Amino acid sequence: QRQTSSRAPRPPRPFPRAPSMAPSGLRLKVLAALAGASAPAAVAQQVGSQQAEVHPEMWMQECTAGGCDWQKGSVVLDANWRWINKDGKNCYMNDDTWDPATCSDPLSCAQNCAVDGADYAGTYGISTNSFKDGIDLKFVTKGAYSTNYGSRLYVMDSEDTYKMFRLKNREFTFTADVSNLPCGLNGAVYFVEMDQRGDWDGSGNTAGAKYGTGYCDAQCPHDIKFIKGEANSMNWNSTNVPPIGHFGSCCAEMDIWEANSRATAYTPHPCNKPGLTKCEGTECGDNAKGERYLGMCDKDGCDFNSYRMGDTSFYGQGAGYKIDSSKPVTVVTQFLTHDGTDTGDLSEVRRFYVQDGAVVENSEATILGPGAGNSITDDFCSKQKSKFGD
Repeated sequence: QRQTSSRAPRPPRPFPRAPSMAPSGLRLKVLAALAGASAPAAVAQQVGSQQAEVHPEMWMQECTAGGCDWQKGSVVLDANWRWINKDGKNCYMNDDTWDPATCSDPLSCAQNCAVDGADYAGTYGISTNSFKDGIDLKFVTKGAYSTNYGSRLYVMDSEDTYKMFRLKNREFTFTADVSNLPCGLNGAVYFVEMDQRGDWDGSGNTAGAKYGTGYCDAQCPHDIKFIKGEANSMNWNSTNVPPIGHFGSCCAEMDIWEANSRATAYTPHPCNKPGLTKCEGTECGDNAKGERYLGMCDKDGCDFNSYRMGDTSFYGQGAGYKIDSSKPVTVVTQFLTHDGTDTGDLSEVRRFYVQDGAVVENSEATILGPGAGNSITDDFCSKQKSKFGD
């Protein structure tokens, strides 16, 4: 469930454009990647026994200049979508409140309640595609007990650990089909600085990454029901949309692809602390308190949206656009460093598209004036903030 966008570190200072990189990194094919607001039932930290957890299979390629190797992987559903129960009885109730018998305080709630396995296809509309190199996602799925809206998945490299992507001096490539994704919905592919084991600690959280725990992003969402092994039940507001607790869950985020068939953007959102921070008060930067720009994360980020940057005919439905969203498109994002090494400072985030066998460079940011370029750099971000005031 997305709050809005998310963020990753902004380049520290401008550097000259680096030479083109040889294909490297990971290719991830995602078909009909649909994401949007949903109403998850509940989330907890122990392991339930009501439904077996079987991760949908997804093969990926890791590539160098010498070629590509296939790697078998899988995906896991975020814990916020899962049923949380104690021996089959709800810990988080249908009226969006916590059961006082099992959740009298945050720690006992985490110890009493279990997160269960997921019926990926039947309940959530998630399935491996016929080639096993991508995932098909449905936005609305009518199950036996409820109707589910949207989903959030993470890539795994084992049954118990998330795949960690090292992006600097590499590129990340995937293919998306958003032809059936209308205006108002967001099909998102993005990175967040989560713990590899989902904050598994063997006591308050024994579910871990296998059950999709440990989410955070740069919006510091308060609707995460368990954070670092404790329920987020303090001052729980069940009437808010979505229901929220006292604490937020903050971390840096890099939005690779926030898109539907009408618009797309990619956006880094930095935070001033590493990893997941369980925030409270001003540190969260809550909009409702008027503290958006006082928090630890850049919630606006530095986005590159071709339409907003001045090219209104770059992306959209039909042959009149350079990128025709009525057809699948391969999205290539490169993370260049100032010295061309894996340990150098991030200096530029560059975007390309591939469609119908042709490589299409990203549009130019003409609205920012001559020489603004077509990629995200420190100079681009400074000009963009000056132009739009956000």
